[in-house]
Amino acid sequence: MDIVMIDDDRLVALSLKTILESTGRINVTASGSSGAEAIELYRQHKPDVILMDIRMEGMTGIEAGREILHEFPDAKILYLTTFSDDEYIINALSMGAKGYILKQDFEVIAPSLEAVMRGQSVFGDKIIGKLPDLIRQKEPFDFEARGITDKERSIIELVAEGLSNKEIAAKLFLGEGTVRNYISTLLDKLELRDRTQLAVFYFTEIKR
Repeated sequence: MDIVMIDDDRLVALSLKTILESTGRINVTASGSSGAEAIELYRQHKPDVILMDIRMEGMTGIEAGREILHEFPDAKILYLTTFSDDEYIINALSMGAKGYILKQDFEVIAPSLEAVMRGQSVFGDKIIGKLPDLIRQKEPFDFEARGITDKERSIIELVAEGLSNKEIAAKLFLGEGTVRNYISTLLDKLELRDRTQLAVFYFTEIKR
C-alpha cells in the first residue's frame, strides 16, 4: 500500500514513517507538513490513502481534505491528530473522510490504514463515544418519511461496524450484489456520497 503522510511535526512524521514501513505492507511514498503540500503531493502520487494531521500552519487538514475530495472524489483520507475537538470530528467525517483516529492510539495506525485501504471506515473509540453527544439536541430522524426499511437500517448498522459487502451478505443471508444494491439505494435515499457518510449517519441518527 502506498500512502502520503502529512504532519507538521517532522520528528513525528519521521517516527511514523519508520513504524509504518517496518510492517512491510506500507510504503510512505511522500511526506509533507502543510495542507497545501497535501494537495500537491496527492496530485503527484495518487496514493492509496493519505494520512493527514488537522492543525497545521496556513491551510488546515480539513481545508486540504475538502480540496482533495473535490478534485479526487474517490480519495481515501484518514485523519491522525492529537485533537478530538467536536467541530473537527464532525467536519472531517461529514465531508467524506474515511476515518479519524488519535495519535496517542499509535498501535492502531497501521491496521487503520489497511482497513481504509479495504474500503472500511475507521473511527477511534473516543471519537465514536463523542458522536452521540454532538447531535443529542437534534430531532429524531424520520426513517418512514425517507422510506428506510428495517432491513436497510440493519445494513446501515453493519456498514458502520466496518463489514464488507461480502460479510454483510453472509450475515443477512443475502447475495453480495443484493447488498451492493441496497447500499446504493440507501445512499440515494439519504442523499449521501459513500459508505463513510453512511457510517457517520448511523452514529448520529440511529445509535443515539
